Amino acid sequence: MKYYLTLLFWVILFTSVCAQSVKKTKAVRTDRAPKIDGNLNDAVWEKAETLSGLVEFRPTPGRSEKADQQTVVRILYDDVAVYVAARMYETNPDSIAREIAPRDRVGNADFFGIAFDTYLDRINASGFYVTAAGSQFDARYSQSGNEDPSWNAVWESNVKIDEQGWTAELKIPYSALRFSSKEIQTWGLNFTRRRQNENQQFFWSPIDPKVNGFINQEGELEHLQNIKSPIRLSFSPYVSSYVNHYPLNQAGISNTSGSMNGGMDVKYGINQSFTLDMTLVPDFGQVQSDRQVLNLTPFEVRFDENRQFFTEGTELFSKGDLFYSRRVGSRPINFYRPASELQSNERIIQNPTESRLLNATKISGRTAKGLGIGVFNAITKRMFATIENDLGEQRLVETQPLSNYNILVLDQSLKNNSSVSFINTNVIRSGETYDANVSAFVFNLNDKKNQYFIRGAGKISYLNDPEIEAATGYSYNLDFGKQSGSFNWSLRQNMIDQRFDANDLGIMFINNIIENGLSLQYNLFKPGKWYNQIQNWFSLNYNLRYSPNTYQSSGVELGSWVQFKNFWSANINLNTEFSGNDFFEPRQEGKVFKTLPNTALRFGFNTNRSKKYSTGAYLSIRALEQMNGKGYGYGFYHNYRVNNKLAFGLDLGVEPRFNYVGFLDYLETTNESIFSTYDRHTVELSFDSKYTFNNKMGLTFVARHYWSDRRNKDFYTLLDDGQLSVNNQYDGTDKNLNLNFFNIDMVYTWQFAPGSELSLTWKDAAFLNEPQVKPGYLKNMNQTFNAPQNNTLSVKLLYFLDYLQLRKKNRA
Repeated sequence: MKYYLTLLFWVILFTSVCAQSVKKTKAVRTDRAPKIDGNLNDAVWEKAETLSGLVEFRPTPGRSEKADQQTVVRILYDDVAVYVAARMYETNPDSIAREIAPRDRVGNADFFGIAFDTYLDRINASGFYVTAAGSQFDARYSQSGNEDPSWNAVWESNVKIDEQGWTAELKIPYSALRFSSKEIQTWGLNFTRRRQNENQQFFWSPIDPKVNGFINQEGELEHLQNIKSPIRLSFSPYVSSYVNHYPLNQAGISNTSGSMNGGMDVKYGINQSFTLDMTLVPDFGQVQSDRQVLNLTPFEVRFDENRQFFTEGTELFSKGDLFYSRRVGSRPINFYRPASELQSNERIIQNPTESRLLNATKISGRTAKGLGIGVFNAITKRMFATIENDLGEQRLVETQPLSNYNILVLDQSLKNNSSVSFINTNVIRSGETYDANVSAFVFNLNDKKNQYFIRGAGKISYLNDPEIEAATGYSYNLDFGKQSGSFNWSLRQNMIDQRFDANDLGIMFINNIIENGLSLQYNLFKPGKWYNQIQNWFSLNYNLRYSPNTYQSSGVELGSWVQFKNFWSANINLNTEFSGNDFFEPRQEGKVFKTLPNTALRFGFNTNRSKKYSTGAYLSIRALEQMNGKGYGYGFYHNYRVNNKLAFGLDLGVEPRFNYVGFLDYLETTNESIFSTYDRHTVELSFDSKYTFNNKMGLTFVARHYWSDRRNKDFYTLLDDGQLSVNNQYDGTDKNLNLNFFNIDMVYTWQFAPGSELSLTWKDAAFLNEPQVKPGYLKNMNQTFNAPQNNTLSVKLLYFLDYLQLRKKNRA
């Protein structure tokens, strides 16, 4: 999994440079390119410098590789690419982990990876990895901790396993990199080796886990001469076809429908530093289904972004936390308008839940002087709901106007891994629907030794609504502290006034608040007699309402995580929230709900994930003084790797709640907020499996069932002083909830050529939302399986066309 590699390799982005000399090596030019076949017998490799002496990062930082398990690397370059050869010695080749995984997945395998910081700004880098099974993985990284594992480049690699261990050869063309136009260049360089079965990881330029930053601990590749970026122009046209079946069983309407789609992605290197990415009439129907839940909070649910165009190359756009890409192509802004405009003889027969994306464009890059520039633009089409009356007459109601989404980012890298940024987001909608504009200035400053930091942001939002007065809001956050060493600390404050709103292109859950916090950390990175690593943390928060200035909430949390010598790990966490004033749960401006203290304790453990079978479990208990509420949580996961091709996983989580208190209804006639005590049972069960034919072809299967309910017991009216008064007159018999979600995602992918892919996807979805609670998880599962199923079968063909390759063919 991409997250798995992140945990093993780039979690170090938050650990820093130690006081050591920078490792350096001289780049060697070749006039003959080696053959990328995994065999290191090309004579041309003898010209390259021999790089060895890797240093262990985990589990024992600072320890050198054993002589009989050392890693030897050579690097060459020419006018076309950088070439890397690596020999990983092993005393027992059978110990090499080599689970086969499709592209961009590591699986349970040894790997070798190399990272280039082409501007030597010690902030940004591109990484290229290959496993002992031949699987490729690539990603972009930045000093601030952003990872872009969805970034894909076209490059070559091959591996071989022999009696001495295993070898890897990589060819990374300049078309996969961005770099300056200087005649003589020095790049940041580091490479790593992972020995999976021993849970060991090594780096050429040593990483000190006590200090902040990974990229700024890199070595240097010197004296790259006269290299030029080629014409970077590629086209990725696609065609897709869908067949959908849903048992509507209505006269005149077919249960089965089909569609054909076509579009194209374009990448163009404007110059050596900047790239344009464009998607025209994109198709996202094959992305992973969202993990839907029953949401009883006053805040929206944040979903992961699974659309590759919106995850690839977006590290610049993440500055300032103003970009939530799911806003583009999301539910129409006036989705609920048709229901409010219905006449007594009308009904809604169609109301699209997603806006149609017409096109999206990104331009991003960084100059030789460290100025990063990002421009994003997307357009969604007008959307309409269809309303029909009893006579069969239809009319349309606009739910989404033609909308344009824009982002501009300017990010200047400074000394000491510092940076300053300006970000502006803008949403322009045609017609009478309001427009939105948000700007932010962001800074991140570190001292020369990278031990202390100060970072923060100032933000302003402006909503231009033709129906009401324009609203301008403000926000700032400030955070400073110590980030290197075994003991670290930070103090922070975040202020958001009552008018600040970044939700048109970003996501924020609350405003009108002043948040204050203190965090302490003490970590032991050097292994002891019985542990490999221990992490301890403590945090304290104290929050106020901004206007009027009133106490809102406070709490304290402490916890610990330990990894043992056998690579099992365990964690324990204690959290207490004190009495407070909840201004959001009433769902009514000017109201407050007085909350009482609650305390939660959570414990969990995980076994060694490198084993064929691994498992983990957790248990949590929460006690609430409010109505003597009790909450529990427990669950486990199991992973079993049958062989290097086939693996299974099972996850179960159960969360029963008793005597919880929350908002239930708003009575407009009496201007009252109704609360209730309720019990709630939640069960989430998911099963996944994968079969990988080879490193270019694989099949994945994911099934998930989620059940949650709300069983109301007693009803209350929220009083003006924030207390609850028993309401025996309220009839809440129809306010119970019983919700089920079921999804299957089965995907076959075949990367039949570099950058080209054929995928076949089957999706099955069922949804039940009932006012009558049906106790029993198995009963709900059976009912969901028997409910109407929405089945979709799709096939998509994406073909990568490189301009340089096309030109070569034409010349031939």
